[in-house]
Amino acid sequence: MPQKVIEIVGSSKEGFAKAAENAVSEAAKTVRGLKWARIADLEMRLDEKRVVEYFATTRIYFDVKR
Repeated sequence: MPQKVIEIVGSSKEGFAKAAENAVSEAAKTVRGLKWARIADLEMRLDEKRVVEYFATTRIYFDVKR
């Protein structure tokens, strides 16, 4: 079965894993047939000397229904 891929940036103040989880949760609200995901990029927002937010650009793959 063919698959399609979308990219979603998830964010979290708790860490990269939670940011990726948030991206998948957001995609699941409108996309059906999610199969797997891959972290494409990791970024952090800084406030002087500390990390204040984590971002995970997540590629999410899902089946295309015919």
